[in-house]
Amino acid sequence: MATTTQVVGEKVPALGTERAVEWPQRTRRRLSNGLEVVLAESHTIPKFHAQLIFRSGNAVASLTVPGLADMVAQVVRTGTASRSSRKIEEGLRRLGADLACSAGADSSAISFSGLAEFSSSVLELVADLAQHATFPKDEFERERRQRLEELRIERTTPGFLAGERLRKELFGAHPYSIAAPTEMQVEQYRQEQLIDFYDANYVPANALLIAVGDFPSDKMLEEIERAFAGWSGGPPTRPEFPAPAKAAGRRVSVVHLPGAVQAQVLVGNLAITRRHPDWMRLTLANSIYGGAFNSRLVMNIREQKGYTYSPRSTVYPLREHGYVNVHAAVRNEVVAATLAEILYELDRMRAVPVGEQELDDARNYMSGVFSLGLGTQDAVGGQLATVYLNELPEDYLETYRQKIRALTAEDVLTAARKYLDSANAQIVVVGDAEQVREQAALYGPVKVFDQEGNAK
Repeated sequence: MATTTQVVGEKVPALGTERAVEWPQRTRRRLSNGLEVVLAESHTIPKFHAQLIFRSGNAVASLTVPGLADMVAQVVRTGTASRSSRKIEEGLRRLGADLACSAGADSSAISFSGLAEFSSSVLELVADLAQHATFPKDEFERERRQRLEELRIERTTPGFLAGERLRKELFGAHPYSIAAPTEMQVEQYRQEQLIDFYDANYVPANALLIAVGDFPSDKMLEEIERAFAGWSGGPPTRPEFPAPAKAAGRRVSVVHLPGAVQAQVLVGNLAITRRHPDWMRLTLANSIYGGAFNSRLVMNIREQKGYTYSPRSTVYPLREHGYVNVHAAVRNEVVAATLAEILYELDRMRAVPVGEQELDDARNYMSGVFSLGLGTQDAVGGQLATVYLNELPEDYLETYRQKIRALTAEDVLTAARKYLDSANAQIVVVGDAEQVREQAALYGPVKVFDQEGNAK
């Protein structure tokens, strides 16, 4: 057996030639009722995975009924005009199918999968949910109570509180500022509000159906047309909102969590959407800064300083805007030191071009992660959803690795100077204010909030 010394001393073998990705045959159609359909054949296993996605999420109603799309998604599967909740669940078990409903800021979705031989029956069930959901009163009340319990837990969770406050600071009056409703707002939900949202937004002209699996595309298209033939409804009216104001100078928000022995630290800036020409430049810059396990942020405050186990930076692209989020959970006594290193690494990204080896490592990482993300039917469906929901070029996925590998150190520097804006960053610290406020104040004027988001 080799000793540790021998293993460490061995030369790391060079990377092999990157294998080509074999993309499945893709079919794209728009049905007469407006439903957009994208199909991709994948015959590795006798299953299929699909998503019926609606281009409306929580942002549509956030300024009037926060979190409404989430509640609609939870209740939509609990009954239709011809199926009770029990009948729906029994039907899924009989078919060996899975179904889940969800909502985000910009979209809502019914995700489902099953054996390819039963695809027609599963599609009929999904079409029933999309067209004839009844939102039973007892199911609505049960889901509302469940949401209240979830909120009570979330408001004791540092990560949730930090993300919520950062969104408010970055997006201001824009609906993206609202990460979750308050308990009082959930208490005031009415069944009629769910039905109104459903009727306006769960319509074919607002929907995208993506299916990947073991099927001939022409046969699957026939099944979809048959299942959704009676569905109708025009596109919903989309409200327009003013763009969030760009920050002028750093601001610091402290969310008081009494008795907390560690703090959640967030640093953020407004950024861009996936459709922006700088998107790949920014994601590569972020990978080098804090988006990968060998990133500068990890090497600094985890490996060298030992301040935290898993610091990370992420670029979140929403439909209208995006933002960069740098986060770390640290001991109370090193909040100021952690912020110093986060900002130092941001400034270093903006000041000095990245070296060729570090750049090449980051390009290999991003290309490799992308390839790993294509290993299942569900993953391919997710990538296709990214393309069509964001109206990206038809060859976006096929050319992704090539475009990542063509990026240069100058591209990274340009993106960092535009979007990793340390001078105007918004800083959030969640912890015991008595322990962290003075440290946070070293980086900008401080406002203190309670766990409900009220200024103290």
